[in-house]
This record gives sequence, structure tokens and C-alpha cells, in this order.
Amino acid sequence: MDDTDPDGFGAGAEQSKGDPRVVLALNVVLSTLFAVTIAWGMGFVGFLEFNLVNTATIAILLFAVAYAVSK
Repeated sequence: MDDTDPDGFGAGAEQSKGDPRVVLALNVVLSTLFAVTIAWGMGFVGFLEFNLVNTATIAILLFAVAYAVSK
């Protein structure tokens, strides 16, 4: 095995565009999980009520920010 092969993994990773649907799906899942954590924590300390509307609002905001940063 030759580690100096220019057509190896590094070249393939640099040329790969990937599937943007995977990035969007990961963004949705991770934003939702993080929003649940944030909303629960804020509800625990009494800053806001832990409910579906607040959690969804936080998730949408997180998704939008992550989407804007990743573009």
C-alpha cells in the first residue's frame, strides 16, 4: 500500500459534493434534539414553559441559523 497515492481517499473526499438532503436531515434531527434540551432546561429553571410551541420555535430558529451558516 502506497501512502503517497494522489488518487487516494484525500482526493476522493475533496472532489465529493455529497448529498445535501443528508445535511438537511441531520440539521433537522440535531436542531430538534438540541431544542428539546434547551426548552427543558429553560423550563427547569423557570425561564419559560416547556411545551411543544416553545420547543418548535427554538428548533426552527436553530435550524435556520445552522442552515444559514452551512450555506
